[in-house]
Parts: sequence; C-alpha cells; structure tokens
Amino acid sequence: MAKLRAAIIGAGQIAKKSHIPNYLSMGDEVEIVGICDRNIEAARTTAIENGIPYWSSDHKEMLDMVNPDIVNVCVPNKFHYSAVCDSLDADCHVLCEKPPAVSYKEAELMMKKADECSKLLSYGFHLRHGENVRIMKEKALNGEFGQIYFAKAEWLRRRGIPGWGNFTNREIQGGGPLIDIGVHMLDIAVYLMDYPEIDHVSATSHDLIGKRKGVGLMGDWDPQKFNVEDSLFGFIRFKNGAGLSISTSFALNMKEKDRKSLEIYGDRLGASLFPPETFGEEGSMLTDSSYTFAKDEDLHLKSLRNFVKACKGEEKLLVTAEQGTYVQRIAEALYASAESGEAVIL
Repeated sequence: MAKLRAAIIGAGQIAKKSHIPNYLSMGDEVEIVGICDRNIEAARTTAIENGIPYWSSDHKEMLDMVNPDIVNVCVPNKFHYSAVCDSLDADCHVLCEKPPAVSYKEAELMMKKADECSKLLSYGFHLRHGENVRIMKEKALNGEFGQIYFAKAEWLRRRGIPGWGNFTNREIQGGGPLIDIGVHMLDIAVYLMDYPEIDHVSATSHDLIGKRKGVGLMGDWDPQKFNVEDSLFGFIRFKNGAGLSISTSFALNMKEKDRKSLEIYGDRLGASLFPPETFGEEGSMLTDSSYTFAKDEDLHLKSLRNFVKACKGEEKLLVTAEQGTYVQRIAEALYASAESGEAVIL
C-alpha cells in the first residue's frame, strides 16, 4: 500500500515534540505533506525544519491544496471541533489530541459526522496504549476481576500549573487539570470498567492556589489570568451500582511533585496500574502479583502507529470516537456539578 499522506493542524509543542517526529520515524508508511497554524511563521519554520513541503495559516486551504489521507489535529481544545469536522468533510481520517472538544455536544456531533463520512476518528489518549493497561484489560475481559464495583483515579500535581500555552484559560481549554490530565485517568478507568451506563455525577472544584503567585515547577503562571480550577474531586455512580472517584490537580499541597494512580476493585481481584500489580486470594492464601514491562515505551508513538494501521485496515482502532465522547460527557458533568453544587443526573 502507498504511503498515507498526513497533514498536521497546529504547529505547537505537541505537534513538534510528538506527532511530527513520530510520523517521520514511520517514513515507510507515512508522508507528512502539509502543516498549518494560525501563526504562519510557526507553520513555516516547523515545515522547513522537518522537510514538510507545504505550510499555511488556514487549515481549509491546506486540506484543499495537499489532499491528505489522514489529519492530526494539534490545536487548543476550543478549535478541535471545526478542525475535525472540516477534515472529515475533506474525506480524511482524523486523530485529534485529547480531550475531544470543550463540550459533550461538540464531541457527539464530531462522532456522528465521522460515522456519516465513514471515516475513523480517534483521540490522543496515549496512556491507554501502555502495556500496563493492556495487561489489566486482558484480565478484565477474561473475567479475572469478577465484578468491578469501584475504581479510584488520580493525577495530582503539587505545583504543576503549566507556565506556557493556554492551560489556565478556560475559554480556550474548557477547564484546567480535569480536562488536561484528569481525562487520561478517566479514560483508562472507564475503558477497564467497559463503559457502564452513568447514573449521576458530583464534584467540587477549587482555584485557591492558582489565583495567587507562587512556586511553579512547570514555569511561572499569571495568577491574574488564571480562570480554571487548580483542583477537582469528583464521583461518578453508574446504574449497575459501581462507582468511580476522580481526583486531579495542577496545584495541591501534597508530598509528591506528581502522582498518577489508578486502582480497580473487583470481587475476585483488585489492581493498581502505576506500576501494574494485582491483589487477590488463592485457596487459603492472599496473593500479590507484579508485572514487568518496558518502562521506556513511547506511548505517543504507539498511539500514532495504531491510528495509521487502523486507517490501513491492519489493526483495530484502540481509542474510538464513541469512547472519547463518553469521557467528554463525564468531564462536562463533573464541571457542571462543581459549578452548581448539585449532583448531575445523566
């Protein structure tokens, strides 16, 4: 099969550090034919540095000019919807960075458009591609957990407010740590729980640290322009009786600088994913098991490889549009509950 012609929308950090070099490493399967960015100088510089033949400040113009097979959307969250829909209309498969959008409605419309266009739409939930997740998903499919009735998801940073980009701008990003890092943990948790029907969602959020100047471990931020949450704590109850708690922060007075954690509890087996371990019993003995895997695996690369192979019909897409829409629905409900002070019934 001929190389897939890839176009990149957005010439920011994620495109330059991940999408472009990873596609260049797949030179026998993918050819990057164009890149665009509203900042034309950023698009031009990135194109020249990486041997990309076409650059533009307008994604519609680029889609018309280079006729790509696949498009990677690497712009801020507010602009995902238009970039994805225009790319689908241009008869392209699309990989969009997470989260899907800034609202559930937009994510749902994107999912429906992909279906109408008979094109693949995936999202950059790259942590889902980890060997730790694969091991636990296999156990879940084999019934080793029994009934999964609770999960506890965390991604917490002590002082990890990004000092660059639009991460503290709610209008552009749609939120703070929940929409940026917390969705990764939500994505893995509901994937392992097999997307049960949601009953209700409740949450609290806080902005007490981000709105004042302080120590920044990821660059300095402007507290005057900080209008997202610096932490959010929520709970999702499913109609099958299971529950899921989520805790996420850019800034929290805790011991560690950064903590990712996901725990799964079933009536036959429990598990922790960071690192992968399981906890159960056998006969009259309690049993603990740990699993070894390559800790230096490039999950961004694995995500792009799966997308490319799925577009070529060689693999099944791991992260689907429907799954991304489900996660977006939970995130929106968590924000709504935190803002209103009431549980959101879904």
